[in-house]
Amino acid sequence: MEKENLTLLTEFILTGLTYQSEWKVTLFLVFLVIYLITVMGNLGLIALIWNDPHLHIPMYLFLGSLAFVDAWLSSTVTPNMLVNFFAKSHMMSLSQCMVQFFSFGISATTECFLLAAMAYDHYVAICKPLLYPVIMTIALCIRLLVLSFVGGFFHALIHEVFLFRLTFHNSNIVHHFYCDIMPLLKISCTDPSINFLLVFILSGSIQVFTIVTVLISYSFVLITILKKNSAKGIRKAFSTCGAHLLSVSLYYGPALYMYVRPASPQAGDQDMMESLFYTVIIPLLNPIIYSLRNKQVIDSLTRTLKVNV
Repeated sequence: MEKENLTLLTEFILTGLTYQSEWKVTLFLVFLVIYLITVMGNLGLIALIWNDPHLHIPMYLFLGSLAFVDAWLSSTVTPNMLVNFFAKSHMMSLSQCMVQFFSFGISATTECFLLAAMAYDHYVAICKPLLYPVIMTIALCIRLLVLSFVGGFFHALIHEVFLFRLTFHNSNIVHHFYCDIMPLLKISCTDPSINFLLVFILSGSIQVFTIVTVLISYSFVLITILKKNSAKGIRKAFSTCGAHLLSVSLYYGPALYMYVRPASPQAGDQDMMESLFYTVIIPLLNPIIYSLRNKQVIDSLTRTLKVNV
């Protein structure tokens, strides 16, 4: 009996979202539409930036990279969730689970760094407009983009390596709709204290660093805006920064709640709702937020439609 209990589990069962069975088809269609709009919206924004020479400046290179990461993040989680609405088995192998978490970790962390880089870009554009071409060169922009993706890769890699030290004997039921690190730690038979500590220190440090960067950048932006006497200049500055501030607020709220607060075994369903907002809704909202509030993007879209239609 003891030997049977120590059998190493290499497959997990994802419980998925909690819902009444009669809502299955409706929820599937809702999330399918959300996913299709998310992918088309983000890839469309990338294509628009790529094809319009007017948008080949650092601000839109960051925005295009953010759209790519949002499409990546959503594609890591949503297709598997859609399949599980009708699949008889919600089984996922250990290797599939680790790959999904690794992909999620890279994209989610990279988005944090990109939001901070975009805030710095807005700071330079508004506070040092005459020096903007000298400071925010294409070379610096590419370095920031590379550092964002490299930072996301190594952050996810560290957690991935430490996940492989865990063993699962007693339970293979993951109370989530994708393989995230916190639900896996809760069912581990190996002491996961080191993993919890790494999540708190590394994820907390990244989020604090990027949030502080955003806050400092926009503090200087606000001071500069208040010094302006031009109502048109103030409106333009708020229009430029407003979309980014909204996106940052929506992104960091759930992220801080999920990964920096103390772990709680009673927070399963609430964690899933936070994760749903973080991985499905925000990638949908970002292209809408940046497109509808950005005159240059709207003008570019109008030009493209006139040429092609």
